[in-house]
Amino acid sequence: MNAVITTPLTAEQLKRRIVDFARDASIEISTHDEEQLATLAAELPPGTPVYVAHTPKATLDQVVRVAVKLQALGLPASPHIVARRLQSREALARALGQLREGGVEQVLLIAGDLAEPAGGFTSTLDVLDSGCLEQVRMPRIGVAGHPEGNPAIGTAALWQALTRKQAFALASGLKVHIVTQFSFDPQAVGGFERALKEHGIGLPVHVGIAGPTPLPKLIKFAMQCGVGASLRAVMKNMATMRKMVGLATSPDEMLVELVGLGAGSGTTHLVKPHFFAFGGTVATAQWLRRVAEGRFELPEDGGKFQMS
Repeated sequence: MNAVITTPLTAEQLKRRIVDFARDASIEISTHDEEQLATLAAELPPGTPVYVAHTPKATLDQVVRVAVKLQALGLPASPHIVARRLQSREALARALGQLREGGVEQVLLIAGDLAEPAGGFTSTLDVLDSGCLEQVRMPRIGVAGHPEGNPAIGTAALWQALTRKQAFALASGLKVHIVTQFSFDPQAVGGFERALKEHGIGLPVHVGIAGPTPLPKLIKFAMQCGVGASLRAVMKNMATMRKMVGLATSPDEMLVELVGLGAGSGTTHLVKPHFFAFGGTVATAQWLRRVAEGRFELPEDGGKFQMS
């Protein structure tokens, strides 16, 4: 059998694939961005999905309200449903009903990090088992993925949970996809994608990427979100972090590396990028639109894009 020879992408081909990948991107904001929704709608490429995080100081009612406003502005909303913050099954059913009435067709389920659950839900599996999602016929559901693991959950348990979530998708007929935590390590994302195949999981993956964020702020959020090995590598030697082999500390670098791994090409589970704005909502939206419109040049040194 002849060996398969992979031809390196030219700069033009690489840029084209980055543009195509970015055009399918989603972005994540919080309820604190409510006053900027109209600006966000003007800056983002039309039809960009916007996830609404349920941050510790926000209420579920606020998340629902912002999601419905986004939907009315023409931006497909994907509010977070945090299992351990749900007061009751009735509260979950009410929120989902309000979302569907507002035209929302997607939610992201996460477990949350409350030590003591507010109600009877301890994990996203409890939400799936409640029957509420089928009752309102929520068409699309995102679930969490962790390329670098989750310090609160063992590796075996994480894979068992994803296997059950895939089984739910098959049994319910609802579309389920994975949204990963952001990472600075594209090789960890590639390893996660290969592990999905090894575990027989075919769910599409929306790859979490940190948006254009100042380094101190980025490290703060990374610590809060529990990003593992790649964060520790950055912290070991911040002065030379840009020279660290295999790390991508800007969204520009991460896009280049992920596209190099086949993301968005149809040959992997990695189908779309998902950008975390970290409070820089408008700046992230403006950056994303420029990339999606191809208004950038690739630098020869592999660093940040030269925006036009």
